[in-house]
Amino acid sequence: MKKLALACGLLFLVSCNNTAQTKTTANNTIMTAKDNIQTIYDFKVKDIEGKDFDFASLKGKKIMIVNTASECGLTPQYEQLQSIYQEFKDKDFIIIGFPANNFGAQEPGSNKEISAFCTKNYGVTFPMMEKISVKGDDMAPIYQFLTKKELNGLQDSQVEWNFQKYLIDRSGKLVRVVGPRILPNDPDVKNWIKG
Repeated sequence: MKKLALACGLLFLVSCNNTAQTKTTANNTIMTAKDNIQTIYDFKVKDIEGKDFDFASLKGKKIMIVNTASECGLTPQYEQLQSIYQEFKDKDFIIIGFPANNFGAQEPGSNKEISAFCTKNYGVTFPMMEKISVKGDDMAPIYQFLTKKELNGLQDSQVEWNFQKYLIDRSGKLVRVVGPRILPNDPDVKNWIKG
């Protein structure tokens, strides 16, 4: 009987030890999948003028993040983006634009040129960040968060083209990915902003 109890106890210890090892990281802290989940508030970036921009300053707002380009067939979406920003900016909603040159080299300009283009052609007043990469080996950390389920807790995605939208709720969590060809003022998007 003692041998059976001893064998069961040993088996239990080995089992527990193996389980603990699967959750132990290199620095011996216990991690679970939930611990990796981030919010948008974990990120700081540079705006288009090179100033620090802290997403934590947007707590309590709904956020649309969109990768933009100046020489794309979808570039006229700037008009709808500015329109919904104007309509909802005083209702705890903000749009953050990230120029990116990842698709067809359609954003070749400097930050200064991009800023001038947006202002002159579309009257953009929503915050624009500095040009980044939204895919590939040099993908910006904020886009790693937006595209990896292990970080955002919602889903894996890839940025398909310019003007893909990521919708962030008031608690800083990714809640929806909206394809590039769906207009920013699509009724479903507007209903989400209002809701």
